[in-house]
Amino acid sequence: MPNIPRYSSTPGLFTRSLAVTAAVLSFSTTAFAHFQVLYTPEMALTKGKATQFTMVFTHPVHGGPHMDMGQPEQFYVVSQRGGDAKPKRTDLMKYVKPIDWLSNKKEKGGTAQSPKKAFDASLPRSVTRSLGDHIFVLQPAPYYESGEDKYIQQFTRTIVNVGGVPGNWAEPMGLPAEILPLNKPYANWVGGVFRGRVLADGKPVPNAEMEIEFINHKPDQDGHRFSEAGEVELPQDAYGTQTIYADAQGEFTIGLPRAGWWGICALAIGADTEHEGKELSQDAVLWVQAKDMK
Repeated sequence: MPNIPRYSSTPGLFTRSLAVTAAVLSFSTTAFAHFQVLYTPEMALTKGKATQFTMVFTHPVHGGPHMDMGQPEQFYVVSQRGGDAKPKRTDLMKYVKPIDWLSNKKEKGGTAQSPKKAFDASLPRSVTRSLGDHIFVLQPAPYYESGEDKYIQQFTRTIVNVGGVPGNWAEPMGLPAEILPLNKPYANWVGGVFRGRVLADGKPVPNAEMEIEFINHKPDQDGHRFSEAGEVELPQDAYGTQTIYADAQGEFTIGLPRAGWWGICALAIGADTEHEGKELSQDAVLWVQAKDMK
């Protein structure tokens, strides 16, 4: 990926209305974006039920290659029923179990890529029993990317709603790096737009560099792999990872041209920049689901 500065010094160079389909950069075939996936099939539930979350560190638009995850540092949910209720935080680490995530990709030389360490959390109905919003937060261990000689840590959020009752979906969690939604991330029509704000320790990050990817290969949670065939064929590599910049207030707007899951990542926005003597990139990831209007 090109060495682009995180902040732009040219006022007005990028606008808040950049759509995903218009904001692309060219980069090499091997420079895929890393995304921490925190996947459950449905973000908008009619009623509470047992849910399964899959945690994979991968390149979702290509269905791989995957990276070995370390033991997550935190996994929890913050739930709120209605705007006046008090949010409740519940630790979920006891449900987190290691799995081997299989790959359809091949290493250099043509051999199949070996399974990579990922994690699964099968949650009981009690976790999403109440109506309202449930903000699931994953803090993974820093991952060492040898090709860049640096660590990557992506603070990841997936928001599930039960029963259509609004809650705390627009409230920040006070993470070192996070994307605050300005639209409900679980209630989006295809062809609409999604808006958000990039925060670091609760403060807006101006001109943050951001990447967006579509989960192009459907996750098979029981088979521990992505589907071999992608939903869409990329006309050129630059279409795989869309790159945009937030504005001076840390706000951004993207388009949602297809039904499914969209990952939004703000790069290197956290205050901690070193881990075990190496460079550390603290990123924020938010997952958004879009549906066709039928």
